[in-house]
Amino acid sequence: MEAATESVITLGEAEGYVQSLEPFPILEIASPRWMIQHTYIEKLNIEAILQAINKGDEFVKEFLVTYEKTCVLVHEVLAIEVWKRKIFPIICRVKDFETKATFPIYMVIRHEATIVNLLETVLYHKDAVGSLDDQALDLLDYAHGKVTMLVARHQQGQFQPENARDKPSPIHASSLEEVKQQSDDLEFNISLKCVSILRYLIDYLDSLPLSVHTRMLNTHNVPVLLVQLLNNCPWIRTTKDGAVELYVDNGWRARSSDEVFKLSKLDGQLWIAIYSLLLHKDSLRKYDCNAYNKGQLLKLRGFLTEVLVDQLPCLMDLQKFLNHLAMVDPAPPKKDLIIEQIPEIREKFLRENEDKWKAIAKYQMKNAFTPSETELRQQAQRWVEMYKSDVMEALLPEEARCCVCGATAKKRCSRCRNEWYCRRECQVQHWPKHKNVCSLLVEELSKKLTLAE
Repeated sequence: MEAATESVITLGEAEGYVQSLEPFPILEIASPRWMIQHTYIEKLNIEAILQAINKGDEFVKEFLVTYEKTCVLVHEVLAIEVWKRKIFPIICRVKDFETKATFPIYMVIRHEATIVNLLETVLYHKDAVGSLDDQALDLLDYAHGKVTMLVARHQQGQFQPENARDKPSPIHASSLEEVKQQSDDLEFNISLKCVSILRYLIDYLDSLPLSVHTRMLNTHNVPVLLVQLLNNCPWIRTTKDGAVELYVDNGWRARSSDEVFKLSKLDGQLWIAIYSLLLHKDSLRKYDCNAYNKGQLLKLRGFLTEVLVDQLPCLMDLQKFLNHLAMVDPAPPKKDLIIEQIPEIREKFLRENEDKWKAIAKYQMKNAFTPSETELRQQAQRWVEMYKSDVMEALLPEEARCCVCGATAKKRCSRCRNEWYCRRECQVQHWPKHKNVCSLLVEELSKKLTLAE
C-alpha cells in the first residue's frame, strides 16, 4: 500500500470538529445535529488512519486528548450499543414501517464501527488511554462484552460472516433485512477491533484507575477470556472445499502456504495482551488463580512452540512464568481496602429510558428515519465531500472486495465510483438497491464540479 499524500481535513478543521463533539441522549440519535456529528467523526476517523499510515503528525489524537473528547467517544459508542439492543429490534418488528431510504438507519449502525475504529487508532498511544480516566471502566465493559460474544457465537457457529455466494440471494430481501445483515457483518469486525482495544488498555494499565485492573482480572476474568479466544481464533475459518481463510483488512482471503506458521496481526495482538496482563507486576497478587483459572492458563503452554517464540521473543518470559505456575499454587489474592469504581454510562442509559423504548422507536421512525428528499440530498452531499476517491484509494486493502458476495473485485460502479463488484451479475443484482444512492451521489458530485468551474 502506498502512503496517502492528501488529507481529508485540515488541522484547523480537525480542531473544530473535535471541540464540537458532544454526548447525545438516545432519543436524539439520527437527528440532524447527530448526523452532522457523525460526519465529523467519520472524517476524523479517516484522517486518523491516514496519519497512522503516513507516520506523520497525529493531530487528531492530540486534539482528542487535549480537549478531553475520548470520553465523548466512549459515551457515543455505548449509546449506539444500547440503541441496537433496545430500539433497532422494535423498528424491525413494525410491519407497516416503510422508509424511502435505509441510509439514516445504516448510518446509526455504522456509527458504532466508525467510533471503535477511531478508538483503536488513537488508543495505540499512552496519553490517549490515560485521557479516558473513569470512562476506561465503561470501555473495558464494552470491549469485554464484544469479545465474549465473539467467542460464544463462534463456538455456536453463528457469528462468522459467510460469503454471499453461500447465502440465499438477497434480491427479495427487504431493506431492513439487508440492514440487519450489514449490522451482523459489522458486529464481527467491531468485535475483532475490541481485541486491540483490550490490548491497549492492558498495555497502559498503570495510566488508568486501579479499579480497571481489578475489574479486568476478577470481575471479567479477562485472562481466561483471552485463552478461550486463542483456542477459537474466529479470524481463521475453513471453507466447504477445505481452503483456509484469514480475516484481513475487513474481509476474508485465502491463507497462502507461507502464512501457515506466520503470526497474523490479530494473533500478535492477542499474545501481547496475554503477555502484558499475566506478567504485570500486580496481576498475580490481585488475580484469583484458583484451580479452574490455573488450568485454563496452563493451556497456553501448548501454543508456545519454538516457531511462535522466534517471532515474539518476549513470550519466552511467559513460557517461564507458566512453567513456574504449573509447579506452585499462588497465594489467594490480596484484598485491598478500596472503594471500587463501577461503570456508569450504560446503566444511566438503561435507567433513564426504562419503559420508554417503544416511544423512542416511534419518535425516531417518524422524525429521523423517514427523511425528505432534501434531507437525503444533504446527506449525499456530505458523503461526496467526505469520501474523496483519491483519498479513499489509500485506505483500500490491496484487493478490493465485491459489495455483494465478498469476492475479489476488479470493477466498480462507473457512475458514482463508490461500490466494487467482482462480476456483472453481482452489479445487476445490487442495482435495484444501489440506484437511488448512486443517483444522489452523482448529482451532488456534478453540482460540486459545476461550482468549482
